[in-house]
Amino acid sequence: MQPKKFRIAIFASGEGTNADAIIRYFNENESSVVFSIWTNNSVSGVIKRAEILNVPIYLFSNEELNQPEFLKKLNNWSPDLIVLAGFLRKIPDKIIHQFPGKIINIHPALLPKYGGKGMYGMNIHHAVKRNGEKETGITIHLVDEEYDHGTILYQQKTIITPEMTAEEISNNVRNLELFYYPRIIESYLQSITTAS
Repeated sequence: MQPKKFRIAIFASGEGTNADAIIRYFNENESSVVFSIWTNNSVSGVIKRAEILNVPIYLFSNEELNQPEFLKKLNNWSPDLIVLAGFLRKIPDKIIHQFPGKIINIHPALLPKYGGKGMYGMNIHHAVKRNGEKETGITIHLVDEEYDHGTILYQQKTIITPEMTAEEISNNVRNLELFYYPRIIESYLQSITTAS
């Protein structure tokens, strides 16, 4: 009997560096994971990365995200886990309710600080710098009906020195993302598999 192949749908809107790191991590570990990329941005860098990695791409509009047909298509693909990797739209409640405990996100700050609408990318790092924070980091959490609010699965910190720029802070946080996100996804996938 062959082991089950787990299915991960990655939602991304931007360059896709986290998506790339996640897929390569699982490929290198010869894990039984099948990926698909779902993007709402026809010119996003994640599309090229998906093509290089030979991962199927599902392109949709922001309007389609809220339509019943989108949820049906997602259900047909039967993901075991939905991973948000730089996806800049709020996930509709209907999708959250359809996949309880199976949507995971990474946020480039130590939640509950610097979360909520408008808090993404360099907006966060400029705010962190402006407020004189001594540390920042990443938060990996489950997705619920509120922005950046679901159960926290993991946090990792990085120190901020007074002379650091927002760009340097961003680079340090990105390094944490690329290293830890694939590993926490793997750990969480194992935990929900054991529980089921």
